[in-house]
Amino acid sequence: MTDTSNTTIYELADQFIALANQLSQQEADVGKVGTALRFAAARFNAFEAAIKSADLGAEKESALEWFSSEFKEMLSDNLDDHIANPPILQEAVAEQTDNSVQMFKG
Repeated sequence: MTDTSNTTIYELADQFIALANQLSQQEADVGKVGTALRFAAARFNAFEAAIKSADLGAEKESALEWFSSEFKEMLSDNLDDHIANPPILQEAVAEQTDNSVQMFKG
């Protein structure tokens, strides 16, 4: 068994990203996989909040604010990274992919 006690959040994130990349290839739909990953993160974060909170009902707004702020900061940092270092797509994939930002409606 591997000792994971010293695993960094970045190493753990790389494992999720590797799975997301694999699923994106299988599904041929990065948007679908991205949406599933956000849903999974929301579901797991709700579970995390539930087990850490003495009264989740009373602390719901605080949890929403904290998780939203954390995500926004992480997303901003990663968007800046992709602005500075755009991903290189294969030409065939780039032609088939709609790279525009999509507006998602509930």
